[in-house]
Amino acid sequence: MIKDNQKYFNILQRIVDVLVIAGSYIFAWYLKFESPFANIDPGTGVLPMEVYFLAMILIVPGYMILYSLSNLYTSKRVSHVRHEVAGIIKANTIGLILFLGFLYIIKQHDFARSMILAFYVLNITLSVLSRVLIRRILRSFRKKGYNLKHILLVGYSRSAEGYIDRIMSNPEWGYHVCGILDDNVPRGTLYKGVKVLGDIDNLEIILPENKLDEIAITLALADYDRLEEIVGRCEKAGVHTKFIPDYNSMIPSRPYTEDLQGLPVINIRYVPLTNTVNWLLKRLVDIVGSIFAIIISSPVMIVSAILVKLSSPGPVIFKQERIGLHNKPFKMYKFRTMELQKEASEAKAWTVRNDPRVTRVGRVLRRTSIDELPQLFNILRGDMSVVGPRPERPLFVEKFREEIPRYMVKHQVRPGLTGCAQINGYRGDTSIRKRIDYDLYYIENWTLSLDFKILFLTFFKGFINKNAY
Repeated sequence: MIKDNQKYFNILQRIVDVLVIAGSYIFAWYLKFESPFANIDPGTGVLPMEVYFLAMILIVPGYMILYSLSNLYTSKRVSHVRHEVAGIIKANTIGLILFLGFLYIIKQHDFARSMILAFYVLNITLSVLSRVLIRRILRSFRKKGYNLKHILLVGYSRSAEGYIDRIMSNPEWGYHVCGILDDNVPRGTLYKGVKVLGDIDNLEIILPENKLDEIAITLALADYDRLEEIVGRCEKAGVHTKFIPDYNSMIPSRPYTEDLQGLPVINIRYVPLTNTVNWLLKRLVDIVGSIFAIIISSPVMIVSAILVKLSSPGPVIFKQERIGLHNKPFKMYKFRTMELQKEASEAKAWTVRNDPRVTRVGRVLRRTSIDELPQLFNILRGDMSVVGPRPERPLFVEKFREEIPRYMVKHQVRPGLTGCAQINGYRGDTSIRKRIDYDLYYIENWTLSLDFKILFLTFFKGFINKNAY
């Protein structure tokens, strides 16, 4: 069982880390003082080698404590490698600051700062590489059926099926679902090879056998009256227990909780951009970004305006009502790409493939997304953001709010020129439900770095739109 081996993996990981920390420090010393690239300033004090190596007595255990405090020795089966990298960088940065502070306190000015910096870079690099290598080795073993974590599900529900789906899709996680216990689904029922073994009371027989690494409680909402009893049984048996709620469609993947005098309160929707600092940062980026983009794209917009004017009678800029932040309507700007038509007929329909209303110039502008460039002025005005969910017309907002769960959540942030859905291919005549899934992910997980990532990917995925007619 994995719980019998986990302590040995942790010991092995600590041994590897000790070797990496010590090796990085020794190599940094070699580069500074003994290598062909050694750079020792004449006239400065050079400490004996023994002093540098004695410092390892402080550095190695100190860094091991920092690694432990940064949760680098907890299970990483399902976590992304970026979280481990972030932990390593955090621990090493704190270690660097503490060590430099210690040298300042003891007034040791001759300890080579460039060597400490080299150690910082080397230790981060080698620690990341060693952990990535260990991850790959372990995941390779798990794919082959070794080092598995055996799990029993208690309750047959949507969350149970979703849990099984994800485990089946990721064999490298090393999870094996032994079966399901449920009072309402017949014994022998199969879901993707996982069998219902019996009713929940069979826990009394299964738990004493001590063959499970985890119990996952996946009760249906109707059975939550048994939750406290089941948790009590599992904890009494000393088995690690996790709870996977059957209402996950109603709460975000990373719920925001509050402590109300000891009573935990889960917010149904946490939107980082409701934070004033986050809002100001994003607005500042929008203003600076839109001004810069207007200046850079002005030659393209001037040429496009001339071509639109020559292609057919009518205004160069097309203004259309869209729904924005807090469900407020605004006029969104585009280069006109269609023949002039009555507003009533235009508002009722999507543009379809080979739409006769689209001009020849308009077809090119739509395909290349150049028709969207006037929205930079919407961004400058504050109607839109550079990155965010795409705004929709009032008619379709009313339609989708009734048909698609959580559709209106997208209006808790400013609509964007580009967005998470767009870089994943959901533009034009594509699934609205999929778009909303990506929009909700963006809204709940917003960071400034995510905005920059979406902007970067827009240059490679977002401009040429095969679904724009």
